[in-house]
Amino acid sequence: MNRKAGLIVGFCMVVSTALTLGGQSAAQDHILLQSTTSTQNSGLYEHLLPLFEKQSGIQVRVVAVGTGQAIKNARNCDGDVLLVHAKAAELAFVEEGSGTVRHDLMYNDFVLVGPATDPAGIKGMMKIGAALEKIARARAAFVSRGDNSGTHKKETALWAATDVDPVGYSGTWYRETGSGMGATLNTASAMDAYALTDRATWISFGNKADHIVLIEGDPDLFNQYGVILVNKERCPNIKDRAGQQFIDWLLSPQGQGAIGRYRLNGEQLFYPNGS
Repeated sequence: MNRKAGLIVGFCMVVSTALTLGGQSAAQDHILLQSTTSTQNSGLYEHLLPLFEKQSGIQVRVVAVGTGQAIKNARNCDGDVLLVHAKAAELAFVEEGSGTVRHDLMYNDFVLVGPATDPAGIKGMMKIGAALEKIARARAAFVSRGDNSGTHKKETALWAATDVDPVGYSGTWYRETGSGMGATLNTASAMDAYALTDRATWISFGNKADHIVLIEGDPDLFNQYGVILVNKERCPNIKDRAGQQFIDWLLSPQGQGAIGRYRLNGEQLFYPNGS
């Protein structure tokens, strides 16, 4: 090989290597986060993600849907990281091999809201189960998401602990929207109905009308959020290094501190407890 030909081959090898490394870098410069809606609607991501992106150079693109749909999307390899709030379903996601390790990330609580007139007379009750039974006895309007979201899963579990099967009354006093939290709260407001919601969404919700928080503080209303890396062995195309970097940041003192500092209307919406 003459000198000129050798220089051309060498140049091509350098360019090829640079393109390969550049492609690998570009492939990891953003990740897809399958997420529940409350974290998005509350404004938490607008607070957190610029901090992470500035430090890491990795952009986080959020798909905010109900927890059930988010898990389904991640199971179909349409996402690198999963952040939702239905622990039993999250653990099942890991156990089936769709995710690697589940981490507690943060928590808040659910609240039962309803019209200030409180037709079922539940205000001030200490136990959510007793309040739900009283709503059922009064045949007072109750609006459910009915969409397999984390909030719907919690509501279903709360009803299951009572003597009432509300689905048997679907279309009468019990209404299922099949929609997100915002649409469900709008329906509850229009119908003067009760509804279960996570506190972060309630604080950020604009169309409260005369609805107020009627039941809160019961330990059964605890709302834990978890974060999971999608399993690369199941989904070879996921960006595991960048995804794990995001999870590590969320669980770090910096990420946990940022979660704890987030306020809306002066109220703390999420409480970090990463592990």
